[in-house]
Amino acid sequence: MPNRLRTLLASLCIVASGGAALWVATDGLRVFTTETARRVSVRAAPRLLPDVALQDDAGARFALADLRGRWLLVDFIYTRCLSCCNVLGGDFAQLQQNLAAPLRDGRLRLLSISFDPAHDAPAELAARKRRFGDHGIGWTAARPLDAAGLATLGHAFGLKVVEDGMGGYVHNASIALVDPRGRLVDVFDAGAPGQVAAAVQRRLAQ
Repeated sequence: MPNRLRTLLASLCIVASGGAALWVATDGLRVFTTETARRVSVRAAPRLLPDVALQDDAGARFALADLRGRWLLVDFIYTRCLSCCNVLGGDFAQLQQNLAAPLRDGRLRLLSISFDPAHDAPAELAARKRRFGDHGIGWTAARPLDAAGLATLGHAFGLKVVEDGMGGYVHNASIALVDPRGRLVDVFDAGAPGQVAAAVQRRLAQ
C-alpha cells in the first residue's frame, strides 16, 4: 500500500475516532456548555427540589413545598440589577398577562427569588414588582431566610453567581419550570416569554 494512502487512511481513522468520542461525550453533540448540559439533564430526568424556607414581598414566611400542587415559573434576581434581571422582570410581567387565566385560578404561580437577601428585604422585592407593572395576580417575590437555604436553592436550580467587582453580580439568567410535584422539569432562556407561555400552556393542557 502506498505511503500516501496509508497516511490518508490513518488520518481518517483518527478523525472518525475523535468524532465518535465527541458524539458520546457531548450526548449526541447536544452538550457544549454546562448550561446546555444542565437543561438536557433536567429535561431527561426531572429533579425533586428541596424544601427551603422563604420570606415573601409582604413579609410572610412560607416554604417552597407549600407551593406544590400547581405549576411554578421561577427566576433568580437581585433588585439592584440593571441588566439581565430587567429582562426577566419584563418576561414575568408579560407572562402575567399571557397566562392570566391559570394564574388567577391557582394552577400556576410566578416566583422571583432574590440571591441577594441581605439587601433585598420585602420592601425592595415589592418595589421591583411594581416597577415592572405587577397586576397583583399570581406573582410572588421572595428571599431565602438564611445562607444555607440560598446555597441549597442555588445548587438545585443550577444558579451561577459571581461578584462583578462593582458591587453587583454576574449570573445566569433563565426561567425554570417546576411541576405540581415539586420537580424541576425544564429551563428556558430569558427574553423569550412567548416560548415559555406556549410550553406552560401545553403542560396545562395535558
